[in-house]
Amino acid sequence: MRALLICSTAVLAILLAVSPERASAQMKLSPKAAAPGGTETRYFTSIDGLMDGNADVILKETRSGKTVTAAVLDVCYPVAKNSDRKDRFVVNLQVAGQTLTGTTSSLGEKAPVTVKLMRRATGDTFEFRGQIGIGGVVTEVASPDNADLSEKEFQDNQTTDDGITPQPKDFTEVSPEAIAVKVKLDAATDFLKSLRGQDVEVTLASLSVGCDALRAGEQTVNMSVDPERAAALLAKFKAMSGVTAVGWTAGLMEMDRTIRIAAADWRDGDKVNRDKLAAAVAGVLSKTLAAKPVSQSFSPTTGKLKLVFKRPNQDFPALELTDTIEVSGLVSADKPGTTDRLMVWIGNPSTTTADESTGAKLNVSDEAAADDEGDQPDDNGSIEALAKELKGQRWDADKSVWK
Repeated sequence: MRALLICSTAVLAILLAVSPERASAQMKLSPKAAAPGGTETRYFTSIDGLMDGNADVILKETRSGKTVTAAVLDVCYPVAKNSDRKDRFVVNLQVAGQTLTGTTSSLGEKAPVTVKLMRRATGDTFEFRGQIGIGGVVTEVASPDNADLSEKEFQDNQTTDDGITPQPKDFTEVSPEAIAVKVKLDAATDFLKSLRGQDVEVTLASLSVGCDALRAGEQTVNMSVDPERAAALLAKFKAMSGVTAVGWTAGLMEMDRTIRIAAADWRDGDKVNRDKLAAAVAGVLSKTLAAKPVSQSFSPTTGKLKLVFKRPNQDFPALELTDTIEVSGLVSADKPGTTDRLMVWIGNPSTTTADESTGAKLNVSDEAAADDEGDQPDDNGSIEALAKELKGQRWDADKSVWK
């Protein structure tokens, strides 16, 4: 009981207010009065003062003229303060004049929920006052100036994009290593457990089940895989129980750092010789970065290329410090299926400095680098040099074509 009380207290400290997205959408829409004598459905997508702005609230009312005949309150909220994990309750409210009451249990934690609200029209807006209790902890509600939405206005603001493209025409809008699977919530655990031991890298953020997922009953899981295996994995996932959609999504590739080249020069039979291509890329970058290539490797899980270079640090040459430069990359076909073109993406270089001389070492920290994460390092025209050396094309963002 003590644990439940503590959890409930944290929940109610966070709970009953609209998410910023819903609040923004509501502010752009003006309420409309119900047609006299007509029956219609109206929605409130915020009740101010609930859960410090972290709850996602939908109050659905059925009205006959100006009289409320039925109401449903749907609240999604963090299970504890600063938690990404959500719980939700949906309660059918009894209507007695201006009083709305109901009891239920939350869907995840099974905490008891009680609702008692007084509703009053104030011109074009509505005021709600009362109490909402979860797990025995009661929160006072005092929320003036709430505007309502029509069914059409509400539905227009409920559209969400899962970011999944099942059959992209090419990899200019989605990334070849980034795939996504939409799976029903009751099948999500088994699906995720099935990925253990497989060469896939699951995006941690996609494991958090948000309010949209709770209401839709489906979760979108994002993964990174070797582009050469992506299509086969998607076909496999599509056939699994509970999966409702699969496809490619946004990932590593940024088009301004990507070039497209002819595949013929880099093939051994029907396979791309990625090591040969990586060596050519390293050769170009060694010149633009004025550094010596040290190693190159491809991740067996994601297909991501890692290039490492070293060069003398020039900040204080007499100390003979060494810069180690890491550059990420990706090599892929330019579209799913058969193609005679490859795409090569090269990320921004990351540099660390250390004393690698013999004998006693000078300990060096680069705190400024951590403070300036928003500043991208200068790669000295590496992408342009690669395009020239590999006879590649660069992407024209204004015209959305290769040039």
